[in-house]
Amino acid sequence: MKTKKIILSSLIVMAFAFTACTLDFQPQNVIKGSDVTADNFDAMVAPMYNLYWFDFNDKFYFGFGDGMAYNVLAPGTSFINSFNSLSVTGLSDGLQQAWNALYIVVQQSNKVMKDIKANSSVSDEVKIPYLAEGRFMRGLAYWHLVSLWGNVIISEDPGKLVENPLVNLNTQKDAYEFAIRDMEYAAKYLPETSKAVGRVNRYVAFGMLSRFYLAYSGFVASNFGQNPNCGTRDQQYVELAKKAAEKVINSNRYQLMANYPDLFKVENNNNSESLFAFQWVPGSSAQVGWGVTNSQQRFLALSSEITGGDAWGDYTICPYNMISEYELNDTIRRKATWMGYGDYYPELCTANGGYTYTAHASGNASTQLNVKKGVTGSSKDNSAIGTNNSGLDNYMLRLAEVYLNYAEAILGNSTSTSDAIALQYFNAVRTRAGMSAKQSITWEDIRHERRIEFCMEGRYWYDVVSRAYYRQQEVINYINGQNRGTRPSFLFTAPNDLRINPNGNPQTVVVGEANSSTFTVPYPEGEVIKDPQLLQPPVPYTFTEERITDLFN
Repeated sequence: MKTKKIILSSLIVMAFAFTACTLDFQPQNVIKGSDVTADNFDAMVAPMYNLYWFDFNDKFYFGFGDGMAYNVLAPGTSFINSFNSLSVTGLSDGLQQAWNALYIVVQQSNKVMKDIKANSSVSDEVKIPYLAEGRFMRGLAYWHLVSLWGNVIISEDPGKLVENPLVNLNTQKDAYEFAIRDMEYAAKYLPETSKAVGRVNRYVAFGMLSRFYLAYSGFVASNFGQNPNCGTRDQQYVELAKKAAEKVINSNRYQLMANYPDLFKVENNNNSESLFAFQWVPGSSAQVGWGVTNSQQRFLALSSEITGGDAWGDYTICPYNMISEYELNDTIRRKATWMGYGDYYPELCTANGGYTYTAHASGNASTQLNVKKGVTGSSKDNSAIGTNNSGLDNYMLRLAEVYLNYAEAILGNSTSTSDAIALQYFNAVRTRAGMSAKQSITWEDIRHERRIEFCMEGRYWYDVVSRAYYRQQEVINYINGQNRGTRPSFLFTAPNDLRINPNGNPQTVVVGEANSSTFTVPYPEGEVIKDPQLLQPPVPYTFTEERITDLFN
């Protein structure tokens, strides 16, 4: 397969020196063979933090993660619309790019780890933390692969796939276990403290494990997909999720940001709440090179008045189903995520005294809401922003998620809980947004909180899939109940005045219907043509090392 044939010498390896807030990349020659020394191990792992993930992040991460969940609507845009409309095929825009990018992360991690292991002049004590860094990235890539496609190809050696790219899929069960094993290795062998700002440490891996274990608990309970309506999770993995979240919380290394909107400002990259974020290079793509910048803003921003350059997001908007989920008083998170009529943003268009949203006006209201989260402005607002670069180190894991994972693990298979610790961490997320604390919580409360808290961060669909592993029909009913085929005409005025437009007519569009096949996506058609074995039944994977069992001793 083409994506599996890419080896390190086909990419520019960029060295990094960490600064207080970001990574400073300087081009170097390809590192290979006898050039692999302990002095350049840092340079070898550097692209794992941005370059290798670029095509996944560019538009697929939010386009799929939020588009498939119906958090965002983009009529006429191919990279969101097929997900919104539940009409995904092997030709859907973004699937090939995501497949490519995730396997690039896998194979580049494999190649770097192989080269580091081969260096006999460096001690294992020096090597192992770098190998753990590679295992973290590979494990995260596989978690996305298995969450998207289910059965996928597991690879630990890029050379074998170069020699024979026509291979069978491995089972979803083994792919999940492979991702978990990688992250467990990372949790055991990454350093206690990050080597530099933005680098992962063992508590970041524990945070990821709290996510992995929760998702896997439902899959295990369903007998690995054989009974997706079993209704409960595997208690052993629920307990592991709780323990993993506790590791992060008890480390006291991270704290929630006090002000929710500050999470999405460039000057707060790598803040106290950020466990893992992509590390994008500041400046314009023309200056620093394509592939190491955060290009999302061009797809999200409604106007070049804001960005000073490309802005294609005028009709990348909030569906009625999404905006109506916000509680009346949830104005802080709504404004930080969606622009509504009358909202004022002092951090945008600073030379003009800020930006007030009055687009798509009808009287003193707007007929749609445009994206704010991920829209940071222009170079006039912050020098880290540039052409095709928002400058924002967007999150892959925040402490808020770990808190909600912890609360959900304590809830476990119960209908509700008033456990003081679960409420403490659930309410920490909720009250930070100015919302009242709850005295008891259900899974539905946690679902709601996740959708609102992480809207437009590419996360929510994966939470939907996790529930579908053991309550599939419930989730099918939820998706079909979103009524995606009817788009009401509404009016909105800040802070949170939403009403149906008495002079408007709802739009009716053709959409698919959720069913049991909705929770995995088709393999990219180009990959199936190159490797027809993707259509054959998967085979078990043979693990060659013992699984780590002493993480929580």
